[in-house]
Amino acid sequence: MRSFCVYALLSLAAAVCCLPVSKVTVQDESFAENYLKKFFNLTEEKGQSDTRGISPINKKLSEMQKFFGLKITGTLDTDTLEVMKKPRCGVPDEKVARFATFGANSKWNKNTLTYRILNYTPDMSEAEVNDSIQRALQVWAKVTRLTFTRITSGTADIMISFGRRSHGDNYPFDGPGRTLAHAFGPSSGIGGDAHFDDDETFTFRSSNGKVLFLVAAHEFGHSLGLSHSEDRNALMYPLYSYRNPDTFVLPQDDVRGIQSLYGQKI
Repeated sequence: MRSFCVYALLSLAAAVCCLPVSKVTVQDESFAENYLKKFFNLTEEKGQSDTRGISPINKKLSEMQKFFGLKITGTLDTDTLEVMKKPRCGVPDEKVARFATFGANSKWNKNTLTYRILNYTPDMSEAEVNDSIQRALQVWAKVTRLTFTRITSGTADIMISFGRRSHGDNYPFDGPGRTLAHAFGPSSGIGGDAHFDDDETFTFRSSNGKVLFLVAAHEFGHSLGLSHSEDRNALMYPLYSYRNPDTFVLPQDDVRGIQSLYGQKI
């Protein structure tokens, strides 16, 4: 492990040798390595470059830059770091494409699903949270044959909770900023569940914080079987961006994705 980390940091340092030292720090390099491990499946190989002299980190940086529409250099630069540090969904990006799904069988085998809100964020009233969650699910119900029913006890298909840091699923949150939430694709057990980082500030409509409706609608896309989209206008694009929740319309990229799993609304 130690040899990999040393190699990784040396690779990143070499990748940024053309930039002023003050712009990309050792801490940035370590952050970038962890980001690529978490979101682009960088593995802890022993540091052998391929026949073209491309290291695992250079390769993953290129993949990340291509996905986010950055200049593909395979090196760590300030533009790449800026994207890495933006607030985003916690689901990995290693399998990404337009209206991508987690897999051919990653869907619910029924059209009527239940959901349960286990707890609430102190940032909003319970009524605002209830409304945000209900409207977020309706984003997907409006364009498919899916229907969602709320239950207040027992186990639902989609269990919704707010938590901080380690919160019981082996995928700890990272404190304020960056990772906002994550959700699991359709399956038994934890499948379908959506978790929100309560170290974030969630809001009902205000842009002074993260609008819960928007974050939840994205996460429920994962709960239903969608992975991230490379279309930056799509709801399933991994980076958070504010949109007016009162006028929100599901983009066509997302419509095509969800309808590929559950069909069109009759």
